[in-house]
Amino acid sequence: MATTKKPKQIQTPVDERETFVSLQKNFASGEVSVQDKLRTLYKLQQADNAIEQLVQLRGELPAEVAALEDDLAALQAKYAHIEELIAGYGARIEAEKKQIVEIDADIAKYQQQLNNISNSREFDSINKELENQGLLRQISEKNISEAIAAIEARKEDLEALSAKIAIRQEDLDAKKVELDTIVESTSKEEAEIREKRDALAAQIDERTLSAYNRIKDSVHNHLAVVSVCNENSCGGCFNTITPQRLIDIATGNKLIICEHCGRIIVNPEI
Repeated sequence: MATTKKPKQIQTPVDERETFVSLQKNFASGEVSVQDKLRTLYKLQQADNAIEQLVQLRGELPAEVAALEDDLAALQAKYAHIEELIAGYGARIEAEKKQIVEIDADIAKYQQQLNNISNSREFDSINKELENQGLLRQISEKNISEAIAAIEARKEDLEALSAKIAIRQEDLDAKKVELDTIVESTSKEEAEIREKRDALAAQIDERTLSAYNRIKDSVHNHLAVVSVCNENSCGGCFNTITPQRLIDIATGNKLIICEHCGRIIVNPEI
């Protein structure tokens, strides 16, 4: 007797804007029972909660380390910029010194020409050139003095920055040691939980997992799956649940989503 093949279910692309009705319909399909799917979702949420608790042990340390790293990088960049300025002033001094050598050569040339002048007009012209060269020399000397003063001022800035960098580096090293100690003490446990979490996530279909992650990321306490609180309230937003929904939650035969906060409500005892 020929066996009839079970028609293959067509998987439509995941739409993050899909309605809860389509999500519930998809959740009820497949070979895995709704109760097993709900149980897996609840365990997935518990694993995420455990990971978040371990992360919270680090407190503000990761943010403090990042802030210190940014601060230190900014100080080091400023230090490098000042070093570039000093190098620029040094190059300017060398250029002005070279200019003075050329000016002195021109002055010597014009003074030599004074010994061989033939008329007063030529005398006045050479004296005018000597005067101009003298002014150019004074300008170069002034530029050199200003550059030397600027270098001294920038060196003082470097000393102050160097002290700040040393303090920031010391603070950063201390925070990193503190953070590394906490991470090391919890790394094994976190790795085990993450492995368990990945295994649970692999058991959930793409559409449901996408909805779970979307809900978890949209609420402040990252709880996408909650249980009933105070016998008739959503454990996420604490709004009252209707009697019929309470029955559906208790039996665990349907995917129930809170109409107020959008969280998935399950019965942990199923």
